[in-house]
Amino acid sequence: MSTVIPRSVNTTDAGAQPEWAAAFIGSGSEGGPVPVFRREFDLARVPSAAVLRSTFLGIGRIRINGTVVGDEVLEPGWQSYRHRLVYRTNDVRALLAVGRNVIEAEVAPGWYSGRLGFFGQREVYGRDRAVLAQLDVQVGGKWTCAVYTGESWTWSTGATLVAELYDGETHDARHEAARTEARPVELVDFDLGRLEARIGPPVRRTGMLRPTRIFRSDSGRVIVDFGRNIVGWVRIRVRGAAGDEIVLRHAEVLEHGELSVRPLRSALATDRYILSGVGEEAWEPAFTYHGFRYVEVEGWPGGEPTIDQIDAILVHSDMPRTGWFRTSHRGLQQLHENVVASTEGNFVSIPTDCPQRDERLGWTGDIAVFAPTAMFLFDASTFLRSWLRDVALEQREDGSVPNFVPEVPFPDGAEAIHPQFGRIHPAVWGDATTMVPSALYEATGDLEHLRVNFEMMQRWVDGLADLAGPTRVRDTGFQFGDWLDPDAPPEDPAGGATEPALVATAYFAHSARLVARAARLLGDEIAHRRYSELADEVAAAFRARFTSPDGTLTSHSQTAYAIALRLDLLDSDEQRAAAGSHLVELVRSGSHRIGTGFVGTPLLLDALTSVGAIEDAYGVLLNDANPSWLYAVGMGATTIWERWDSMLPDGSVNPGEMTSFNHYAFGAVADWLHRTVAGIAPLEPGYRRIRIAPRPRRPLTDAGATCRTPFGEASIDWAVVGDELRVRATIPTGTVAVFDLEGVEPFERGHGTHEVVVAFLQDAGARRAG
Repeated sequence: MSTVIPRSVNTTDAGAQPEWAAAFIGSGSEGGPVPVFRREFDLARVPSAAVLRSTFLGIGRIRINGTVVGDEVLEPGWQSYRHRLVYRTNDVRALLAVGRNVIEAEVAPGWYSGRLGFFGQREVYGRDRAVLAQLDVQVGGKWTCAVYTGESWTWSTGATLVAELYDGETHDARHEAARTEARPVELVDFDLGRLEARIGPPVRRTGMLRPTRIFRSDSGRVIVDFGRNIVGWVRIRVRGAAGDEIVLRHAEVLEHGELSVRPLRSALATDRYILSGVGEEAWEPAFTYHGFRYVEVEGWPGGEPTIDQIDAILVHSDMPRTGWFRTSHRGLQQLHENVVASTEGNFVSIPTDCPQRDERLGWTGDIAVFAPTAMFLFDASTFLRSWLRDVALEQREDGSVPNFVPEVPFPDGAEAIHPQFGRIHPAVWGDATTMVPSALYEATGDLEHLRVNFEMMQRWVDGLADLAGPTRVRDTGFQFGDWLDPDAPPEDPAGGATEPALVATAYFAHSARLVARAARLLGDEIAHRRYSELADEVAAAFRARFTSPDGTLTSHSQTAYAIALRLDLLDSDEQRAAAGSHLVELVRSGSHRIGTGFVGTPLLLDALTSVGAIEDAYGVLLNDANPSWLYAVGMGATTIWERWDSMLPDGSVNPGEMTSFNHYAFGAVADWLHRTVAGIAPLEPGYRRIRIAPRPRRPLTDAGATCRTPFGEASIDWAVVGDELRVRATIPTGTVAVFDLEGVEPFERGHGTHEVVVAFLQDAGARRAG
């Protein structure tokens, strides 16, 4: 112990905090309980300001005088630790006292050294759990580095015996008061040059749910139902004897009335709490999280908890909500709520594919297609900017990027199991390098999103050009294709109805166009010309290889035609008309059931809309037969599923190995709900000009949306009343809206609230004539 004030380790003037004096410290022990690092210090007086900077190799938390610092959880989140590690800064003046103070830190394995990825790797980034912390105080106008991690700290074994992201946490409250012998810490080598201030929002507790029911299954097991699928953990309040052990098993769905854990694969998703026996005890885990709706409870004193003894705590990266959709159509409203819930549940430090099984990885393809939806619903700009920084850092010399970022390297021999585990350039997945920055720019109008990512975007497209060679056709190497197309066999999700080379070549052209556009916006005319020419060459190669003169594509699928139409790859009105006819024919012959996977789904309804088949687009949207969006809603879904039929009509879980009930990719349809059903979209990046263009069709009689733009709140609501369409729109100051309503010529309005009434053209032919 030492007296910190007035002693000065590192002092600066009032305007600047001291440089880092701290070092990472660890316990030197491998595995085992979560260590608790400790340091006592004295303060002669409370400083005028006090700031704690901290980060962890693992997942950690810090207490000062028994109070947890900050409201962040799962700190420091997941970054590409080989390249960077973020630290947080907290104002801790209110936690300090005159005289003796105690600072403690706990560090669990987390993403740094815990089990990670579906191959079960450990210690991907390193072996040592460690903490870096520095308390800077301001006294008498000067900043002083008061307490910092170093060899003067000690550590002891804590009460958390096990803490794994996938498997859960075990906490023995009997150890909380009885500390083990204090032992010296070890310095852990870590390049402090990798430290960065946080860019994106931290993960926080964002809500709490009480159970909707607690019941016993046919087998007699106690099951708590929280009413909807969520991400986080449970908090309990309990009385019992010392040594009583409560076991909490989590799952998203029930199957045959029992907890369905098969979709979790090897993830145990089980928390355990061992009581101290002292009064009422309250506990929640700190170093893990789960995706769940149901919790099976075993060992509860007295048999089972009451509703007021167990809560679900929701967590996600704390992004401000910016977009809302509304309609009186219950199925459609539930679908949109499911999209929001899956966004929240999978935006936990990084954009993950799923939050529950032994995966939870930053798959690039999912966010590539979903970014426009995410940017409407939330201010996800700093969240995605942070993730894109990791994508850029992990980009390889050949322009490729890992399939998921941060990368969890595949073990030796994995490529022999499946080619996707090799080093590949997968279309759409790798195109996240161009599509996500472009979506950020569209939503915000901020060129910085293109500027900071332009080199990464170029390198990706240059790598594709090298692979394709002079043919400009991408027909070699593994491709995910239209992943999870409903026609794909369960054992081969990439084996759908659309040729992977068609998908890959189309998105090669698309990315080249996005880079050309970025170059023009950034004032690089040479690059603009170069990538425009490349895009034209690839589009021509696409037509030559995959398109016949009459507009028929080599893959006669919904996805193929949606791609050709939406990515503007056809060069004549005749081809476009023929492709549109083929698409409509496919949709109608399929009874308006979905025939698309990850790639085609975000494009399908827009493609139908672009060829005037809006009734057919609504027919697909509102279909409730399997496969469809509303099939899942009808089966009780409260989040978006990974497969169209993750749950089969008889209530059994799809037998496929990948069966997540919280996967946002198919929720990209919400973008169409915002732009076409409600009818609000940016006409220029950043909403300086706004498009008000609802396309109502029965059975919908009303819809609306609100978006918090960079200029303020914009909204639209419409309702069909008799033979009239009544539109009310609010336009923020500094913007202009173009009203594009069916049956009337487009017109502009400035800021303010505007009410417009036009004839509702119920006959489709009259609409097209109008």
